Amino acid sequence: MQVARPQDSELRKLLEKFVCVRVIQGNSLDLELFQFDYDLTFAAFFMNADRTIYGRYGTRSSRKKPERDISMQGFVSALEGALELHARFPSVRESLAAKRGGKPRYPVPEHYPTLKRFTPLLNYGGKVAQSCLHCHQINSAEIEMLHSKKSPLPEKIFYPWPLPGSIGLRLSASERALVLKVNPASAAQEAGFRRGDEILSFQNQPILSIADIQWVLHNAPSPAKLAAVVKRAGKNTRLNLNLDAGWRRNADISWRESSWPLRRMGLGGMVLEDLQDSNRKKRGLDGMALWVKHVGQYGQHRTAKDAGFRKGEIVVEFDGMRERLSETEILAHVFQKRKPGDIISVKILRGDKRKLLNFPVK
Repeated sequence: MQVARPQDSELRKLLEKFVCVRVIQGNSLDLELFQFDYDLTFAAFFMNADRTIYGRYGTRSSRKKPERDISMQGFVSALEGALELHARFPSVRESLAAKRGGKPRYPVPEHYPTLKRFTPLLNYGGKVAQSCLHCHQINSAEIEMLHSKKSPLPEKIFYPWPLPGSIGLRLSASERALVLKVNPASAAQEAGFRRGDEILSFQNQPILSIADIQWVLHNAPSPAKLAAVVKRAGKNTRLNLNLDAGWRRNADISWRESSWPLRRMGLGGMVLEDLQDSNRKKRGLDGMALWVKHVGQYGQHRTAKDAGFRKGEIVVEFDGMRERLSETEILAHVFQKRKPGDIISVKILRGDKRKLLNFPVK
């Protein structure tokens, strides 16, 4: 028997004050209105009937723990915040204007070259699953289109929707934007953020959730100067956040579904994972030591396999680089410094022997 939790009853009462619409596919999604992190498992928009966006909800930072950064309590708090803004509408309309993004490249996902096989409606009379356009495919389509132009991927595309951790903040999953930790020597610490701060606004936008923080960061330039207002000890305090030119590079993108086309094009279909310190010590390895966790076996994902790579090997040098790097940093190098057709040389450790292999960037 499933026992109802107190917040479930509270949630139902709150949802009765909304007109709830569930969107289950990306087909014909209005990309001018619905701009959010397309790699999420769950995302919500809170909107006025005139399409003004009060806020967003939903975030993620892990493949193995997709619900680590969201909670029922956090969702309830965001709903309450949306209702508070709605009660003050239209006086708050101006502060909400920046929650809408600019004009997208295409009005709907099916206009992307790699997504033209999809139709506006699902094929309920046939292969319905295959006809469903998944949200993460929108990110992938943008990446593939830009990469085909043989120019470096913009950092905003490679590091989308930066988490608060990228500026040195850890926020509560159970509150709208409550600071749990400020990393030492981070941009957030230099700006004056403290544990216990409640972020009320960021870049003059009301904040309902971590996703609202990410929206501001996603659209911020590099470098950037951002303003925040926090509630501290019952008083509002204004803070100024200064971000340097490389601030986005603190992110880990390995959990993202849209990282798979990056691996296909930039790693030959391999998945790489940094070797743990204990295993490094046993093998006497220092610097680069990336375990080949997976090698694609089929279609366009088998480039590394055809080049001779095997699961379980250890990459000790990649394109001349020997320092300790993560898979994200390796991919960033490929998509910033290389272009389709370039040959990447890789030294791997197979057993106790080293071997040089090459594969092309796709």
